Amino acid sequence: MQPVKVALLGLGTVGRGVYRILTGNAANIAQRVGAPVEISRILVRDLTRDRGIQLDPSLLTDSYQDIIDDPEINVIVEVMGGIHPALDYVMDALKRGKSVVTANKDMIALHGKELFAAAGASGAGFFFEGSVAGGIPIIRPLKQCLAANRIQEIMGIINGTTNYMLSKMTLEGMDFDQVLREAQARGYAEADPTSDVEGLDAARKLAILASIAFNSRITLNDVYVEGISKITARDIAYARELNYVIKLLAIAKETPEGVEVRVHPTMIPQYHPLASVNDVFNAIFIRGDAVGDVMFYGRGAGELPTGSAVVADIMDAARHIVHRVPAFMGCTCYEEKPVKPVALAESKYYIRLTVSDRPGVLASIAYAFGDKEVSLASVIQKHTDGDRAEIVMVTHRVREQNLQDALRLVECLSSVDRIDCCIRVEGE
Repeated sequence: MQPVKVALLGLGTVGRGVYRILTGNAANIAQRVGAPVEISRILVRDLTRDRGIQLDPSLLTDSYQDIIDDPEINVIVEVMGGIHPALDYVMDALKRGKSVVTANKDMIALHGKELFAAAGASGAGFFFEGSVAGGIPIIRPLKQCLAANRIQEIMGIINGTTNYMLSKMTLEGMDFDQVLREAQARGYAEADPTSDVEGLDAARKLAILASIAFNSRITLNDVYVEGISKITARDIAYARELNYVIKLLAIAKETPEGVEVRVHPTMIPQYHPLASVNDVFNAIFIRGDAVGDVMFYGRGAGELPTGSAVVADIMDAARHIVHRVPAFMGCTCYEEKPVKPVALAESKYYIRLTVSDRPGVLASIAYAFGDKEVSLASVIQKHTDGDRAEIVMVTHRVREQNLQDALRLVECLSSVDRIDCCIRVEGE
């Protein structure tokens, strides 16, 4: 059969992985697709730059028009990242009926609605497995393998940088600033690490997963986000003492009040499957009404892991073209469910306070919590220095609004110097 011709938009980390897999596994890919899959053109900014791989220079172009105007190119693979010009190129390709494969979580989280609409209008395939959790298959399982289920909850580690940092803090006792410098030196964290350490990267991925799982459009603005920059080695140590592990979790739940979507540091029991996920690995824990609990685990980023997901999408796009099979990666947001305000979310909480070390302090704090219907499950008092003591407590399950109201009361007490940390507890 005639080969399926592919164009890459970008030849960075993921683009190189895609190129290596497509060329290195060409024979197997052709057998599984039913036709050869060939890279026809590659869009780059600088034609003279050393890409670190051997390729035919004639494949390179710095003109998008060379690609989009070529009638033989069937599949556009966007691996350049960012919103513009990637969004403009992808929208143009979809409107012209060319299938698109992308790993661009930012673009999908912010502009998914119009992208799916454009694909639906032209009948083009639109595939985005690589946009969440790198090489871990999760988009297809949600759309296909778990389609018979009503998904009740998603809880996942979907940012490798923060998981690496928290793992180092847990296993080696390193503090935040020290482990951030190491992560940057090893290439796990960017020079500006804000997107990772403040939870924004995970929030974008969660918006995509929640939209698919709950069949309702969830945007980045719907996700409540907290990062890990305030987590200290002291909190890591207390978590261990309480038989917990701290992870940056992305959590989505369907509740009677609406879809709950949040990203924040979380204490989970040491026996929970996610507690043992360390280093740059990702894992996604899903609960369905029929299947029960399942977990997907693997490398969440990198040249070849993400390239693996992108090439699998290219193969699906090629099958769609060769055999005219349906492209099942389209939009599944056929419902309009409300997003539950975080103030209505319920959780247990870990709280660390610095207070005056004198009689009656603990009683006044307990009274303030009780006044807002916050029940304390455990309290640990530690001496720190001089006339100051540190109190660590874990609440019973309570509504977020009640907890925040109680913390405002506690903060006003003359015996309380400061509220050092507040972390949600999940997974029990």
